[in-house]
Amino acid sequence: MATIDANALPTQTFSWGAIKWLVTPDRTPGAAMTFGQVILLPGRGHDRHNHPDAEEVLYVLSGEGEQTVADGEPFRVRPGDAIYVPTAVFHSTTNTGWEPLRLLAIYNPGGPERALATLPDFAEVPVGRLPEWTLAGEG
Repeated sequence: MATIDANALPTQTFSWGAIKWLVTPDRTPGAAMTFGQVILLPGRGHDRHNHPDAEEVLYVLSGEGEQTVADGEPFRVRPGDAIYVPTAVFHSTTNTGWEPLRLLAIYNPGGPERALATLPDFAEVPVGRLPEWTLAGEG
């Protein structure tokens, strides 16, 4: 397989945004890593967590946010920034801007993405359907 069509893959959604995993050991023959695009909605972020058996690299495509790694002070992230998270180190990302924060995420080795399906706000949007976003003040 030379090209991966993102439109042919499901989208995972959460209260804070969405993830589209493009490469995973479970879906991509021969893959040992995980690679995907993460979207964090304005003003939202994911809880501090770690990946006990994998390192992670985040690359900011657009938007701006705040990142924590280990017990360090939160720092600003913006397009072009890369963040390295060592194996088992706690970290979090929050969108501090008005537009979606788009990141690329890589796990090495792949596999930590499996745990996301156990989160209470997890939903998988099937291929061919669009995620439904809820904005503040709605509902």
